[in-house]
Amino acid sequence: MAAENFTSGPTEAPPNGSSCDVFVYQRAAVVLFPIFYSVVFIISVCGNCLVLCVICQRKQKFNSTSIYLVNLALSDALFTLALPGRITYYIRHFDWPFGDLLCRLTTLLFFANTYAGIGFMTCISLDRYLAMVHPHRLQCLRSTKVVRRVCCLVWFLVSLEVSPLLFRSMLHVRGDKRTCMEYFNFEGSRYTPYLLLLACFISFCCPLTVIMACYARINLKLRDAAKKNSVTGRTSRNHRANTIILLILLTFVLCFSPYHLNIMQFMFRKISHQPTCEELTAFKISLQVRGILSVDVTRSSILFVCLFVCLFSPLL
Repeated sequence: MAAENFTSGPTEAPPNGSSCDVFVYQRAAVVLFPIFYSVVFIISVCGNCLVLCVICQRKQKFNSTSIYLVNLALSDALFTLALPGRITYYIRHFDWPFGDLLCRLTTLLFFANTYAGIGFMTCISLDRYLAMVHPHRLQCLRSTKVVRRVCCLVWFLVSLEVSPLLFRSMLHVRGDKRTCMEYFNFEGSRYTPYLLLLACFISFCCPLTVIMACYARINLKLRDAAKKNSVTGRTSRNHRANTIILLILLTFVLCFSPYHLNIMQFMFRKISHQPTCEELTAFKISLQVRGILSVDVTRSSILFVCLFVCLFSPLL
């Protein structure tokens, strides 16, 4: 996912103009990252092939949740497409050999993966909420026709959100190397911190609030059902519904919270004062660590569990 996008090249120039070596672990990174993301690439390819097999075999059992999960799998595929270029980039010691256009496309794929994933996880949570809390009302919103339109809307909004990346160069020449998709390549305006904070609020804080609210409301509904009828409240059907939204919530928190919270705290600091070299270095390292901890393979693994629970069991 995009969690590790904002790594930094060998040297960066802080606002005071002095040279700042923000990448103090370059030797380790050029060994660790290619190996790590090669493994992720293999797992992601296998996982997406598995999803395609499930789709081909279970077409007749598609419901609203299944459609959202398939689109979530497609967003994961975007991440897979971007990995070979990033692996090559790290092998070449943070030198991008494929030109500006492919650098922009890779950047777009990373961010489209992140925000499409957030969008479809939010849709799945709302879908589970409607199914469990309002089983006899608003079910028209869960029809396959409406769900397909919602998916198209999500992709359209994600495209609008990431399309500006195609019109801005993501390459930056540093000595004899060209860095691609580094944090400092995104800067260039004093409004950047405010724009990033706004983007984090809209694309992370709001969806997280919706998902948590849906999970809480579903849990209350199931508890009430269990109190009224212990047999009905403990059916496998209710258990599956609760499991899916819990997995969605855990996936969201594990995969997206570290990156966005780190960006937000650094942007608040940057608004209040010019970051020192030590702060820039700490920010860069923390993004790398959080990127490894919350890499997309975690999200994919939980996604596939949800998909199998949904497609191989009769779910609402």
